[in-house]
Order: sequence, then C-alpha cells, then structure tokens
Amino acid sequence: MAAGRPRRPINLTESERSELESLSRRTTVDYRIGLRARLILLSASGLSNGEVAERLSCSPATVSKWRRRWFDEGMDGMSDAPRSGPPRTVTDEKVEEVIALTLETKPKGATHWSTRSMAKRTGVSRNSVNRIWRAFGLKPHRSETFQLSTDPFFVDKVRDVVGLYMSPPANAVVLSVDEKSQIQALNRTQPVLPMRPGQLERGTPEYQRHGTTTLFAALDVATGNVIGKCYPRHRTVEFIKFLRHIDQSVPRELDIHLITDNYATHKSPPVKAFLAKRPRFHLHFTPTHASWLNQVECFFSILTRRQLQRGSHLSVRELEAAIQEFLDAHNEDPRPFRWTKSADEILDRLTRYCGAVLDTHRGVED
Repeated sequence: MAAGRPRRPINLTESERSELESLSRRTTVDYRIGLRARLILLSASGLSNGEVAERLSCSPATVSKWRRRWFDEGMDGMSDAPRSGPPRTVTDEKVEEVIALTLETKPKGATHWSTRSMAKRTGVSRNSVNRIWRAFGLKPHRSETFQLSTDPFFVDKVRDVVGLYMSPPANAVVLSVDEKSQIQALNRTQPVLPMRPGQLERGTPEYQRHGTTTLFAALDVATGNVIGKCYPRHRTVEFIKFLRHIDQSVPRELDIHLITDNYATHKSPPVKAFLAKRPRFHLHFTPTHASWLNQVECFFSILTRRQLQRGSHLSVRELEAAIQEFLDAHNEDPRPFRWTKSADEILDRLTRYCGAVLDTHRGVED
C-alpha cells in the first residue's frame, strides 16, 4: 500500500458530502471536477495522500493541492482558478449543455449528433463542439456492435477455456480450432497500380470471382504454430479429414485438447464417433456468441490483413497456394498470443458491462 504523510483530517457536513457524491457520479459533469470530488471524499475517509493518489491514478502532489484548496475555499475551490490570456468564449454551463445533449438526446430526424447540428442547437461554433467532444472522448459519428452470450453454461465454458490458456495440462497440446469458410478467389478487372513515392497502391473495386475455398486451422496456443488445410467445403466430412490431419501431425505420446465453437459440424454424430475411437482427443466448446475466446480468430484476422484483403487470384488453386505460403512463412517464426485475463477478471468485467446495459435499458423504458 502506498505511504503518505498524515494530513489534517477533512470533516464534511452532510450537505457537502451529498454534493460531492453527486458530482462524482454525474457523467455530464467536467471530468476534472468529478475527479476532485472523489479525491476529497477519499481524503475525508482517512486515506493518506499517497493512498488517494494510488486509487485515482494521479500524483500525491495533485492530492495535496486540492486538499489545500478545500481547506481554503471549500466547495468553491473545486473549479479551476481564472487563467491568464483571452477570456473564454464557451462557459462551463455551455460545455455541460453540449455533453448532456450528446449523451442524453438525439437530433430531430437523425440517429446521432454532428458538429454542425450540435453547433446550431447550442449556438457555439463547430470547432468548439469538436474540441469539447475530443476533450471528453465522445465520438457520436462512430458506433460498435456487441452481443451478449445467452449460453446457459457460459461461466463453466469460460473457466474451462481460459484455464487451458493459462494452465495447460501436462503431456498435452492445446489447439484452438476453427474454419474460415467461403474465402473467395478474386481477380481485379484491371491491373493494380503499384505504390510510388507520394502515391498509395491503387486497385479497382471491381473484381471477378473464380470460386471459393475453406481453410481449417488449428493454432497451438503454446507455440503459435498453425496446422492448416484447405478444403472445397466445410461439412462434417471435411472436419473429420482435418481431425485426421491433426492426429497425424501431433506426436502420438501427447493428448490433444481442441478448443472450438458450437458449429453443428463440430458436434455431429460422425465426429463424436470418430473422437470416441481416439481417446487422446478432448473437445472444449466456447460459449455461443463468444468467438473472442477462440485464439485462432486472431490468426484469421492477421491472414486477412496480410494476405487475403489485397490479394488477386485467378483460380482457387492459386488462392490456396497463397494461403499455404502464408502458413509456411508464419510457422517459420511462430509467436503465441499471450492470454492475460483470468476467468474471474473476464466474468467480473462482463458483470459490470451487463449491469450498465440493464441500467441504460431501464433508463430508456422510464
């Protein structure tokens, strides 16, 4: 625990504590003021400057400064002192209005605010809106997708898979397995213009299709080495062929733990019958809608960026040769992905995220 010199205790009245707690919880308040409110609350609980600094990820000097300001000015000292230079044209109230509108409302006839619509609504310049959004990390023009798993065995599967990543069994190899299906052999309709000084590589968006292939891949999570094989389709027949290929590639004295998703092909009766005859195989399934738990997806992402995205192929055979070339180059110097989050850390974070989603949903309903 961080150490710090003892300081004069801060004794808060009920009204002061209530106001500070309100400031620390509000998402529309200036982040700096919210930080100062939390700083005073922690200081009032008896923590030293060093302990408060460690909790809030700031310096002990910052804690000391705002403690002194509190003793000198109380609540009035939470705001910044006037600075030299030209007077501000955007007041704190206007900044808070922009933030509140951005987080809590939508413009008429649109799904999100733009700098132009926000400037018109609040009466400040577009540059000021842009600066406010940047200062608070707001990007209304961007959005991301998410999907929470509904797997009834989610917790058990997370602990199982993460346990294999962080504490692999002895005398065994752990393979992250999946297939990248429908990889298209595309050929640009016009020659690609190569990169030159001051000019990016250029290619036409039009292309010709010359068939598809499916890459089955098994990533060794300990070494980063990848066992890969291309097949025309991704049915049970092809999956069993790939399992045979894995069986031949892994030394006979090692058990094989396969981490894979819940695709029906991976659970079909022929696959179960095949594995029943080979007791060294052990299947571990990721939860539904949790592909982020399967490390081979990271390898597929690298393959797409470095080989497939800008590739041009006249046939499936040419495409498969390019994929095999990438696999060979990767396996010459394989590097494993380092898994750092424990199962408890993942589940705690998802619990907080689910709570935030539910709170938002209830707020919308109210």
